[in-house]
Amino acid sequence: MRTLERLDQWLNAALAWAAGLALMAMMLFTVADMVLRGLGRPVAGSYEIIGWLSAAAMALALGYTQRHRGHVAIDLLTTRLAGRTRTAIELVMTLLALLLFAAVAWYLARYGRVLHETGSLSETLKAIVYPWVYVVAAGAAGLTLALLVELLKSATRLRTMLRQHR
Repeated sequence: MRTLERLDQWLNAALAWAAGLALMAMMLFTVADMVLRGLGRPVAGSYEIIGWLSAAAMALALGYTQRHRGHVAIDLLTTRLAGRTRTAIELVMTLLALLLFAAVAWYLARYGRVLHETGSLSETLKAIVYPWVYVVAAGAAGLTLALLVELLKSATRLRTMLRQHR
C-alpha cells in the first residue's frame, strides 16, 4: 500500500507540475497573441493552441487536486451519518468515480490511437491532435490512481470499524 501511495504522490505531483507549465504557456501565448493582434499580426490557430493547453492544464491537475481534496464535495447528507455508514457510502462513491475515470482514461487512450492511426489533423493549423488526447488520458489515469489509493484507504478504514464493532 505504501508503494502505491508513493507512486500516486510522485505521479500526480509530476502531472500537476506539467499542468502548471501548460497553464503558464497558455498565459504567455495568450498575452503574446493579444499584443500581436494589437500590432495587426494575430497568431493563426491561437484558439486551437489555447484550447489544447487549457485541456492539458485541467486534465493533468485532476489527480493532484483529488489527493488534496480540492474538488467541490457536497456532503450535506453524509456528514449527518454515523462513521461506518459514512465510510461505506464514501467507499461506494469512490468506487463509482474510480470506475468512471478508469473508463474515461481507457477510451481517451483508444481515441488518441484512432486519431494517430488515421492521421487526423486540427482544423486551422493542420497539426497532429492525438498527443493532446493522450495528455488528457494521462490526467484521467492520474485521477484514477488517486481514487484507487483513496478506495483502498476507505476499505481499510471500514474493515477496521467493522472489526471494532464486533
